[in-house]
Amino acid sequence: MLMDKHEADNILKRIPGLTIKMSPELIAIDQVLDDDELFRMIRDDLAQRYPKTLAVGRKSTPVEVVLRMLAIKHLYDLSYEQTVLQVADSLVLRQFCRVYFQAVPDQSTLCRWANLVQPQTLQAFNRRIMNLAIDNKLTRGHKLRMDGTVVETTIQHPTDSRLLADSVRVLGRTLTRAKTLLGSKTELSKETFRNRQRSAKRATRQIAGLSHRSREQMKSQYRRLVKTTQATVRQVERVLAELQNQVADEGHGLIDTLQTFLPRAQQVLDQTVRRVFSGEKVPPAEKLVSIFEPHTDIIRRGKPNKDTEFGHKVWLGEVEGGFIAQYEVLDGNPADDSQWQPTLDKHMQLFGRPPKQASADRGVHSADNEAFAAELGVKRIILPKPGRKSEARRQYERQRWFWRGRRFHAGVEGRISVIKRKHGLDRCRNRGQDGFERWVGWGVIANNLTALGRGLSL
Repeated sequence: MLMDKHEADNILKRIPGLTIKMSPELIAIDQVLDDDELFRMIRDDLAQRYPKTLAVGRKSTPVEVVLRMLAIKHLYDLSYEQTVLQVADSLVLRQFCRVYFQAVPDQSTLCRWANLVQPQTLQAFNRRIMNLAIDNKLTRGHKLRMDGTVVETTIQHPTDSRLLADSVRVLGRTLTRAKTLLGSKTELSKETFRNRQRSAKRATRQIAGLSHRSREQMKSQYRRLVKTTQATVRQVERVLAELQNQVADEGHGLIDTLQTFLPRAQQVLDQTVRRVFSGEKVPPAEKLVSIFEPHTDIIRRGKPNKDTEFGHKVWLGEVEGGFIAQYEVLDGNPADDSQWQPTLDKHMQLFGRPPKQASADRGVHSADNEAFAAELGVKRIILPKPGRKSEARRQYERQRWFWRGRRFHAGVEGRISVIKRKHGLDRCRNRGQDGFERWVGWGVIANNLTALGRGLSL
């Protein structure tokens, strides 16, 4: 049964000589999280765990505790284990998370509850925080600066050999489990369940030890690795059919695993054959760079220190006060200039009026974007034009208000740096597409809670 909160316990105040010193920012954040609308958003998602979560069953971890512990996790960029340890060990955090002297939920429990919160709920959560900031006059939305960044997924640097070896490893160990489950119910030979992981690992090590000058030797090892993977794929196809016929109910977990990873292994085989043996340049949209995080995009932004990044491009719109008013996880690697108009539209929806000043980098400049902002009513449009400029354009960009806008816009790089270093948006530690969007959402919310807490505590 889903509980809303623990009964308030004032025992901390009754201990002689004990004073709990909570920072002014944390006190303000504590008051913000008391908002009923924020509470209901999270509660509605947690109520979807089971059909009768609200009515029957043992008492759950309270919604209030889950919400506040997730806030602490992302405010201080902690793991689930570190969050549990910090809350259990601190009277201040016990009071903030409304745990009091009750048992602190363990990391697996907190993780299960966290995975129920939907990405669209976090978008609404962030909009509510922005509305609270507007109501408290901490921002007016007069200045909007936008920029994109890349949040990486937690994967190893992808190579064809490693992807093939990962495919053989996952499918091979699942075949071993399938053999145990089927037992005497199948007439498949012992060879059908053979785990070829050692052969794949050996070939991968040999490929890694070869230089690019040894192309023929490398192709020879790749042929060996491809044959090993193809043999494993054929085995899986036969065993999968047998599982579905013989033990569909008991083996649904194994069936799901094989149906998930079999197409990915086939895609890795296809791209390896095309690239290594046919010499074809496989387009990024057709490449798989991880069999565990297949949603990962290949992103090249021309950065000198990071030629290629693996993750997702995230577009941010920041207003004065340090608030990220909007964020969007983009699909693929779209051009930056395509994000200008949607960002201004969302700003209009949130604030009910256009910003007085809007700015972005050179890659966003276009005549259409400037015209759209002018038609919308933006007074100061800070879009420096790349490349060669006419004399009239140079004079336009030399105006004092334009340079001031450029200096203000430079702060968005600092904001991105803060949310990466302080709130963990450099690399996503969640799994799956929804997990990725959830990670980005909580990172933005942590930034805005910090800005809101700082503003309310002054």
